[in-house]
Amino acid sequence: MLDTPLVIKLAPDEVWWGGACEYGTSMPFGAAAFALDLSEDFGGNQAAPFLVSSQGRYVWSDAPFMFRFEDRSLKIWPTSPLVVEHAGLSVRSAYRHAAQRFFPASGTHPPLALFSAPQYNTWIEMGYEPTQDKVLAYARDILSHGFPPGTLIIDDNWQEDYGTWQFHSRRFPQPQALVDELHAMGFQVMLWICPFISPDSATFRKLHEMGYLVKDAEAQPAIRRWWNGASALLDGSNPAALAWLRDCLDVLRARYGIDGFKLDAGDPEYYRPDDLTYRPVTPAEQCRLWSSVGLSYPYNELRASWQMGGQPLVQRLRDKKHSWDDEGLNTLIPNGIALGLLGYPYICPDMVGGGLDEDLHSPQFHLHAELFVRFVQCSALFPMMQFSLAPWRVLDSAHLDLCRQSVQLHVRIFKDLAALVHHAASEGEPILRHMSYVFPGCGYDAINDQFMLGDQILAAPILTPGATSRWVSIPPGTWTGDDGSTVRGPQTIEVSTPLHRLPWFRRYVEA
Repeated sequence: MLDTPLVIKLAPDEVWWGGACEYGTSMPFGAAAFALDLSEDFGGNQAAPFLVSSQGRYVWSDAPFMFRFEDRSLKIWPTSPLVVEHAGLSVRSAYRHAAQRFFPASGTHPPLALFSAPQYNTWIEMGYEPTQDKVLAYARDILSHGFPPGTLIIDDNWQEDYGTWQFHSRRFPQPQALVDELHAMGFQVMLWICPFISPDSATFRKLHEMGYLVKDAEAQPAIRRWWNGASALLDGSNPAALAWLRDCLDVLRARYGIDGFKLDAGDPEYYRPDDLTYRPVTPAEQCRLWSSVGLSYPYNELRASWQMGGQPLVQRLRDKKHSWDDEGLNTLIPNGIALGLLGYPYICPDMVGGGLDEDLHSPQFHLHAELFVRFVQCSALFPMMQFSLAPWRVLDSAHLDLCRQSVQLHVRIFKDLAALVHHAASEGEPILRHMSYVFPGCGYDAINDQFMLGDQILAAPILTPGATSRWVSIPPGTWTGDDGSTVRGPQTIEVSTPLHRLPWFRRYVEA
């Protein structure tokens, strides 16, 4: 890294997005001081060596860099050559230029079934104790409570051990019967996996002998602490190691009909620059290689990614607290916007109500029904939505009905979502967009509590407790509200927001 940074003076009113989506709540950058070193910190979510400006400029590098906004300047300490371009006059023009050049659309997309109905994850509902009986009961409850079948993700501890990707014989005695029954109900089935290998297992001994594990600076298998303990790491730089993993996963698909996989972890923080690997790679590159495993499976989900823009990968926002603040509901929109502007269009918010284990499973946890409803409303207008905590178990009938209404809305707009998915696959544009992406120069840069779904749907979810109204910035054009009203923009209007209402507007387009 250079001692002297490249300095880019910001133009009047110019702001920027990019780097890592977890810091979307601090975006757009430019007005306040902010610093981030992408060689050390992804914030537990997706990242890219890319910054894009409201006035048509962008920065790209093939490697992580450190950057800092201060005193109306952008300072960058690169570790490889930087590309600094001016392409048009808006964030959209700059983004499209950069995407076509550095992270072009692949032409393919994840299955539309991931967008047409909710995903359901066992994590918060079952924690580390999923079983065959619990999963089947969960699936039956989904249907019996009026929720549509979707993709069911069986999370951590379905397996024999970390790295031993076989169904645990006691917890899942008849996996074929389980998958067959779930398929018969209309669900797709995905399984959780990670790059960690339990160090006291036969799998560890086998992979160590084959040279498939990351080694530390002393040439010993690297044992790294993570949220489930201490484990070895599969070496993604070794093509044979990734081929071994794919063989394990392909057996699950062929033997039981598993549809795909949730690839958790892979964060660069678990790797070190002095690790000994099959070929020299950075921690960020290990993250990219782990993400690449998902390309072999149309049904996939990732929480951490690096430099995988334009690829047909489902990217989920990291685990959120069951709260209204910048660790919970209020992160969804800004972080979702940032994720799209990093080149990842196929995005899913965290599980409805939050998915942070130590929060929802703590003895002090208290469920707030209003928050749960507002969380599902916000998620309903994202490209995807995901449940874990069963709303029929924790809500009364009135609040449960409001959740069903939001799910029904998501299902109703599937035609719009499908068109946007196809567009993302061909053109690489985000599905969920910042207001300024669609309406540049209209003074919307600082708006982080509204978003556009494509160019025609404006979403203005409720993000504060007890809110009975909110102000909505209506862009130029004629818009039809969810309540049937017609409003002409640009103007700012106050709308009534009883708990049953999710304010959203569709722009009228002349034939």
